[in-house]
Amino acid sequence: MTTQEKENLIQKRRIKAGRSWTFLSEYLRRPGTIGAIAPSSRHLAEEIVSQANVVNAQVIVEYGAGTGSFTEVILKRKPEKTSFYAIEQNDRLCAILRQRFPDAHIIAGSVENAGKLLAINYHVHACSIVSGLPWASFSEGLQDRILASTLEILKPGGRFVTFMYLQSLVLPSSQRFRKKIQALFSKVHTSRTIWRNLPPAFVYCCTK
Repeated sequence: MTTQEKENLIQKRRIKAGRSWTFLSEYLRRPGTIGAIAPSSRHLAEEIVSQANVVNAQVIVEYGAGTGSFTEVILKRKPEKTSFYAIEQNDRLCAILRQRFPDAHIIAGSVENAGKLLAINYHVHACSIVSGLPWASFSEGLQDRILASTLEILKPGGRFVTFMYLQSLVLPSSQRFRKKIQALFSKVHTSRTIWRNLPPAFVYCCTK
């Protein structure tokens, strides 16, 4: 490895560490809206984006983009002409996303308003919805409102893909969420456990 390559690698690690620190600091400030102490791993991102079938989607929406773990993989896999919208309500995380992905459409706002945000951009439905939201941290009312918004914009046959931390399965809020998606979607598939994530997680793939 050349000296320049070493310097580039060190710089990339510093930038990644900076994003992780921002994520952690936002978690400490607002634990109810950020459900983990670290961004999702590449392994979880690869699994969730694969399940979402973004390679065949015309419109993709990402909920709670954070620092861009899923965003990066979506942008690599989606077709060039596919429309993609990443929604994030945390201003500091939005700033990171816009810096990392200057050509991506990053929307500052609540996913409860996903239908309005899509309409502003001349779309009615999404083919794939990828979620990084901390469902176990949400009240039942908030879960209901976001799921209602999801069903409103997801086209028939479309996929809503999200994840849950393994350790949260014992929580009433997680059990409640699982029952809700099983009742609302025609098909719900649960992935293998992604152990190479902090904490370990699994993916729900829901088909409308």
